Amino acid sequence: MAYTIGIDVGGTKVAAGVLDEWGKRIDEIKYPSDPTDSEAMFELLVRIIKDFASQYSISGAGVALPSMIDKAQRYVYTSANLDWENEPLVDRMEERLGLPILLDNDANAAGWAEFHFGAGKGYRDGLMLTIGTGIGGAVILNGELYRGGFGLAGEPGHMRLVPGGRPCGCGCRGCFEQYGSGSALTRAARELAQSDDPLGAGLAAIQAEHGQLTGGLIHQALRAGDPGAAHVLAITGDYVGQGIASIASLLDPEVVVIGGGVAATGELFYSAIVDGYRNNLPSAGHRPELAIELAALGNDAGWVGAADLIRRKLDD
Repeated sequence: MAYTIGIDVGGTKVAAGVLDEWGKRIDEIKYPSDPTDSEAMFELLVRIIKDFASQYSISGAGVALPSMIDKAQRYVYTSANLDWENEPLVDRMEERLGLPILLDNDANAAGWAEFHFGAGKGYRDGLMLTIGTGIGGAVILNGELYRGGFGLAGEPGHMRLVPGGRPCGCGCRGCFEQYGSGSALTRAARELAQSDDPLGAGLAAIQAEHGQLTGGLIHQALRAGDPGAAHVLAITGDYVGQGIASIASLLDPEVVVIGGGVAATGELFYSAIVDGYRNNLPSAGHRPELAIELAALGNDAGWVGAADLIRRKLDD
């Protein structure tokens, strides 16, 4: 039996694993990584594939990156942390390894996994939103990943949500991820803690004790029932719902699957997303409503999707 390897390159770690032809997870491993050292990352990718290939009969490997990937899935146009610009990564890796290699954006890979093995299974048209530091996405149309004319489709985090709003790292202002991401949640919590609003008293006390509010501390406050933390989470979720309503007008998906670290905050966030979607959906009450589901595969989605994408490419 031939197996495929999937690798998901994250901000602090690289997750990798082996998948069989039916999508069963056979083996997996995680490595800490420095996403700013491009050559060290390249050598780590090569080593992971070599290590798995020494144990299993491997037919190919898929690599999911937080990067813009060309439509042929061979070049990195640009990467969030690594200094890869128009990098012929597939050529370099295939030359070293003698195996077929496929690249994809990390959100595309996670979305593919969720729609084939997770919360989106059974739907033909949908969207995956990965909500973490930013907002990534994957568009599934008629059961296939939609990549667009240049391979760059599925970047909802950079839709304009608030004209003239907060500056974004992409160079624009008012982007979706400046209001609906984990970074946006943290910023809103810090602003509330530093204000005179009594709602922020609990967050202010946490900030005074620890010196700075972090995502982890905000999540702890949420679990403890802090009203200020609940307030900023609800605002963030409402923005996510607004973004989904806009996307629904363009793509008419059957389902949106919500993944990423912020999605793990649970029912309060989910309810705020649903309310934000319903309150901002054009022609609400006169059209079908899409389903909103929480992702099922967690942190494994990226490498599972990458492994299945290379398998399907080799089968074509």
